[in-house]
Amino acid sequence: MQPRMQNPAVILSGAMQPIQEIFKAVHSGGVEGQTLELVHLRVSQINGCSACVDGGVKTSRKAGVSEEKLATVAAWRETPYFTDEERAALALAEAATRLADRADAVNDEVWDTAATYFDEKQLAAIVLMIGVTNLFNRLNATTRQIAGAWG
Repeated sequence: MQPRMQNPAVILSGAMQPIQEIFKAVHSGGVEGQTLELVHLRVSQINGCSACVDGGVKTSRKAGVSEEKLATVAAWRETPYFTDEERAALALAEAATRLADRADAVNDEVWDTAATYFDEKQLAAIVLMIGVTNLFNRLNATTRQIAGAWG
């Protein structure tokens, strides 16, 4: 398999740095790094972005996510490995990624559950992580970026 082109954020000068700044802001939002990595990984799984799933597994390991969580994040509802906070973040990530699946994609129950565990700044970080991950998933899947090619 060959990529169709380089990632568009690399080709257009000035595109990558602002995206990286958003990532920095996300990581300063007070959410545990492991939770953010799980959100990134789950969103990337939903979108079928092999490059981001591969990268997400690697960065999750570096953040200290257990092998049990990495192996079961796609089935997080049916496993005992996730905290209530992680479950709330994963539910929000799934709902915000699957916007077209239902009329009220991010319903009040999903939002209110997340809001019981995270304050407004933390919610902002999670929502931005979901958004930036979806952005990269779309860039990478469209241009067929190769898993492992970014190191």
